[in-house]
Amino acid sequence: MYIVNYRRRAEAAFLLFCFFFFLSIARLCFIQFFRSEYLAEIAQKQHNMFIELEPRRGTVYDCNLKPLAVNLVFESVYAEPNQLSREQKERIAAQLAPLLALERSFLASRLDRDKAFVWLARKVSPEQAQQIRALKFKGIGMIKESKRCYPNDYLLSQVLGFAGLDNTGLEGLELYYDNYLKGEPGWATVLRDARSKRLDLNDTTVPAKDGYHLVLTIDEVVQYIAERELEKAYQTYHAKGASIIVIDPRTGQLLALANRPGYDLNKPGHVSKDQIRNRAICDMFEPGSVFKIVTAAAALEENKVNEMTRFFCENGEYRVANHTLHDHRPHGWLTFREVIEQSSNIGTSKVAQLLGPDKLYEYIKRFGFGAKLGIDIPGEINGSIKPPRQWSKTSIACVPMGQEVGVTALQLATALSVIANGGYLMKPYLVREVRDRQGQVIDYYPPTLVRQVLSEETAARMRKILIGVMENGTGKMGKLGQFTAGGKTGTAQKLDPNGSYSHDKYIASFMGFAPAEDPQVAIVVTVDEPHPYYFGGVVAAPVFKRVAEDVLKYLKTKEYTQQTASLK
Repeated sequence: MYIVNYRRRAEAAFLLFCFFFFLSIARLCFIQFFRSEYLAEIAQKQHNMFIELEPRRGTVYDCNLKPLAVNLVFESVYAEPNQLSREQKERIAAQLAPLLALERSFLASRLDRDKAFVWLARKVSPEQAQQIRALKFKGIGMIKESKRCYPNDYLLSQVLGFAGLDNTGLEGLELYYDNYLKGEPGWATVLRDARSKRLDLNDTTVPAKDGYHLVLTIDEVVQYIAERELEKAYQTYHAKGASIIVIDPRTGQLLALANRPGYDLNKPGHVSKDQIRNRAICDMFEPGSVFKIVTAAAALEENKVNEMTRFFCENGEYRVANHTLHDHRPHGWLTFREVIEQSSNIGTSKVAQLLGPDKLYEYIKRFGFGAKLGIDIPGEINGSIKPPRQWSKTSIACVPMGQEVGVTALQLATALSVIANGGYLMKPYLVREVRDRQGQVIDYYPPTLVRQVLSEETAARMRKILIGVMENGTGKMGKLGQFTAGGKTGTAQKLDPNGSYSHDKYIASFMGFAPAEDPQVAIVVTVDEPHPYYFGGVVAAPVFKRVAEDVLKYLKTKEYTQQTASLK
């Protein structure tokens, strides 16, 4: 009986052993065939630390290859919390907080994370890096990263824009050309043991691919001249804002573009949206009398008038429908040339009536108003121009002199370029070429013709009329000393919130080209709400004069220097 019971117990134990044996085999098979990839991935994460290697962002150069935006090498501080004890974490937080100018609680929260890698501070100064390295903390390391820097601080702020902490473009050209500039990140793999200690074995590294360089059409010297003079006017006339554009009318290349107020590109975190806004391409305003060049050019092109056609300007008051049109001073009989020179609203409206609403609208569109010009920077707007079917009875008098029309400073610059270059609308642009790290050209952007707007004969006649504006008319304060120039003044009333025209808020503007016989630059200046003076001929024309004179002298010297260098 005892032997039988013993045999039964032995058989039960054997069967139980077999059951657990086959259960273990089944579990192992399940792990091997169904869970192996998941567990291998966990093991890989535990034994391999992946660090992203940031690419070096491409440099932005002016047309003479002077750097405008560069990346410099800084060090970033990281921690490996899994290697640190509670006391070590507290000591590190206490000592690093004053060095990094961070709250102790912030560092403590970062160190308390259950991770193998956390950032403590990105792109610290060389002095901070040296002090931290001297502390020789376990579990604290440094990684070299690049930081975006702008050597000229405020220069070209709304055009360049800026990049964020991760070197991603956020504004301006930095944003528009981000895919070219940012490059592609790389990776470094660090092998660790079961206690997360780094092993002295070869690390695996996939190097980052650095970004491409941009070469702009902007000339740093021209930009400096333009910003210097714009700043003077902005401060002198206590303006709300101001813009200036210097463009090569032959190609559409922008040599300078500036706005006020500006901001320090190296401190973008402390500026308002008003400072960041690129007013020259995203602010719409009624242009006033500078718009008369469109009416005048259309009338000449359509043979509705010639330079000596006479118009009676009603001694300063002219009734159109239920609206009385005024001139800034009374005029009697004026020739067509004198109408533009003296900026007569009444004379211009009579010219427009000969032209007709449909034909005037056609030329407004042909000059590029009411549509984006396609400039290579974010923020450009269409402007506004209503088709003739939506015009009121007074529109034929208001539109020709720049009312009921919304434009940008860039649209005015390209429209003036049509007259300066012989009748051709050129696409404005800011980037001339893209280069790789070896200096090879990856992409080249040539001048682009949009369409022919005027015949060369009409453009030449308009240039002579605009020279007369400078010599005999409202633009005398913009007259150059050593060079001939043509231009047009503008003084536009702003709209009040109730829809009526303001009597104390104006936009003063001036647009001009020089030298008149072979225009190399076209310049547009707009000043928003200047006071106590607000006339375009008083506020904006002197800015044109100073900028044009200095820029032409510089370009002449630059051309001579290049010719001398080529001879050598």
